[in-house]
Amino acid sequence: MLNPLLPRPAAQEGADANPLGGVRSSYPGPRAQISRDARLTWWRRILPIIASHRVTFISSIVLSFASLIFQTLIPYLLNGAITNALEKHAASLHHAVTEIIIFGVLAGVSGVVSRQYLYRTAYEVETDLRSLIYEHLTWLSFSFYDRVQSGQLISRANSDIRSVQMYSTFAPLILVQTLIGVLAFGFMLKIDPRLACIAMIIMPILYVVGLKMRRVLFPISWITQARLADVATIVDENVNGVRVVKAFAQEEAEINRLSDAAERVAWAYIKDAQIRGQWSPWVQNLPQLGLALVLGFGGVMVLHGHLGIGAILAFNAYLLMLQAPFMMLGQLVMMGQRAKASAERIFEILDENPDVVERPGAYDLLDVRGDLDFDHVTFGYGSDVPVLMDFDLHIDAGETVALVGRTGSGKSTAARLLARFYDANEGTVRVDGHDVRDVTLSSLRATVGVVLDEPFLFSVTVRENIAYGVPDASPQDVEEAARGAAAHDFIMELPAGYDTVIGERGYTLSGGQRQRIAIARTLLVNPPVLILDDATSAIDVHVESTIYDALRTLMSTRTTIVIAHRISTIALARRVVVLDNGRVVGDGTHEDLLAGSKLYGEILAQTMTEEC
Repeated sequence: MLNPLLPRPAAQEGADANPLGGVRSSYPGPRAQISRDARLTWWRRILPIIASHRVTFISSIVLSFASLIFQTLIPYLLNGAITNALEKHAASLHHAVTEIIIFGVLAGVSGVVSRQYLYRTAYEVETDLRSLIYEHLTWLSFSFYDRVQSGQLISRANSDIRSVQMYSTFAPLILVQTLIGVLAFGFMLKIDPRLACIAMIIMPILYVVGLKMRRVLFPISWITQARLADVATIVDENVNGVRVVKAFAQEEAEINRLSDAAERVAWAYIKDAQIRGQWSPWVQNLPQLGLALVLGFGGVMVLHGHLGIGAILAFNAYLLMLQAPFMMLGQLVMMGQRAKASAERIFEILDENPDVVERPGAYDLLDVRGDLDFDHVTFGYGSDVPVLMDFDLHIDAGETVALVGRTGSGKSTAARLLARFYDANEGTVRVDGHDVRDVTLSSLRATVGVVLDEPFLFSVTVRENIAYGVPDASPQDVEEAARGAAAHDFIMELPAGYDTVIGERGYTLSGGQRQRIAIARTLLVNPPVLILDDATSAIDVHVESTIYDALRTLMSTRTTIVIAHRISTIALARRVVVLDNGRVVGDGTHEDLLAGSKLYGEILAQTMTEEC
């Protein structure tokens, strides 16, 4: 059951276009959710996912059990054939051979079909688990990503899910396979109860060994998965930050850091191998002791005429059958401990609730004029020192306002609260008089368009990047948005124009080119409220003036917040608001503030010095 605090997954809302912007997923979503009851054992929490694939899963188990029955019948038939056909000459050997061949074929066919169903179930369960964790990651708030490393998330969404999937689907099959011991013991009891008891005397020892093995494997399994995630984090940081690494000539340092992490993983694997090496031989070789006991006691019984040759051969066949299940049982214990560790790491994410959630009864924000209010807002990113303190600001619909202040004064934070990336600790943020916490997130973010100072571009075509917020936009609309951002000319110079695939994170383009594509992406959405968060910081001054000409026309019909550092950017706004230590300390025109605010003059002087 889904946590009622969480928004309904888009995948479950259908594939219709979203009238508020963007599209909804065509993926139908997982058939079930994990249990949200953290008091349950990990496998009971996963059980609803497996149960949603019950048809193929149960079919694989039933067919596996049928194959098991056919396999255990063969030694029994062999005993009868030797006793009746060869020793007593009371039955036809041809008939017995035919029966054995038929049951052998049935065992093989049912086993093959069983595995096909099982693998299908396994990969469908893996798909559902991966989709669940990704959907949950999309629901979580920005505060979660502020404190969690991306490598940890990648590891849990891949190797940890694989561990859980393998155990969840293959463990029942292995347990069914171990039932061969029960069936074999039943046939052995029918042949000779005394020898059957001797053969199974090692079972209590195996049980104790299995319990001990499980206890010692779990801690090292957790450590192994955690250290693999550390390696993934380092690799992710080095791939994404390769330019920084090379710029500071820190290749050797990063290699050493990865080497240290890899050595910690190697230690964990070696420790795991040592534990397995210590306990696995017991699980695998104890059945051999049972075989020796059967041969010893059974041989004496045959010599004294208390047991037939066919019976001793059947007993040997059954004991050989038991070796594979006992080996799989040991493997099952090891898989189980790794799966338990992985599941708990996955649940750490899935049990995380977002800080920013839609209230019950949240409504869509429609027909927005763009009247904005920050009503005595206080906010901090989790530290004791707030970034905004009693921040009070009103912006009229259609007004363009520049937020100016030193680094850390709270300019970008105010924009993030307006788009509800975070919720204010105190006070209220309103759009057209509506508290942003009362409206749906999709409608709010379709209303508030944000162009960041560090634009993120996807490894797809230029056209797809610009049309990211409106995937069904026509080529003409995409081109018009690109022209408005002064991006059309350089796009046409790319090898395939708008169909050129951008490299990872857009690093095949210059910083200014990335910013212009990001501006075009927001212009295409055409939001009623526009936030330019130092959006032209990497753009040449001459190109910047061209963009501003287009932006002036755009901003005349919407409310715009310009987070500015350049004087040329500040000139876009008729009204300038000066921030210091999270408070509004100045509000007026550029000329008024220049004449009456010492802080404003200092900020402009510092900006001009940096530009020079």
